Amino acid sequence: MRGAWVHPRWPLSWRRRSPSRRRRPLLDYCHEVGGAEGRAVEVGRRHRLPPQQARCSGLKDDQLRLAAVSPSSMTLLGLVQHLAEVERNWFQRVFAGQDVPPVFGENNVDGYALRPDRGFDEATAVWQAEVARRRELIADASLDDSGRLSEQEAGFVGDPGVSLCWIMVHMIEEYARHNGHADLIREQIDGVTGA
Repeated sequence: MRGAWVHPRWPLSWRRRSPSRRRRPLLDYCHEVGGAEGRAVEVGRRHRLPPQQARCSGLKDDQLRLAAVSPSSMTLLGLVQHLAEVERNWFQRVFAGQDVPPVFGENNVDGYALRPDRGFDEATAVWQAEVARRRELIADASLDDSGRLSEQEAGFVGDPGVSLCWIMVHMIEEYARHNGHADLIREQIDGVTGA
């Protein structure tokens, strides 16, 4: 291993591994970090929505409701609503174990369905309320604290117990994925890129 670069903060167990095995999934890394490194996970997650809001900036209500990337029915307004539901699910239901209904009703469990009387401002306010609730729930929590998945969700993940760190990293992935969707939808609506 002579000549291989080793980051001084890597745990000793990583330093002894071959370079190809040194790269570990971020989720595994969560189990070994705390303090400032752990809070970096929260900062990364918080960084993801302002771009989502920027992608909606300057659009009219009918444009926010436009499913512009065929054959998908996904809309920019539906994405904002979905992110509110995702916040509620992962932090209130999974992490805190609360029995709360879907944000937008039992017939809209993923948040994508639109109603004529609910616009962008209301959906954004609901999302902000869900984010505020998340911040309350995790304010004094450790990244090692865990929540429980439903049986159905555990089938996808492989284990019913998930750490707060796992949830936070999953949320970074969720926001990043949907920001990419929003990029495509916005570009199809009015040609704007990099919003």
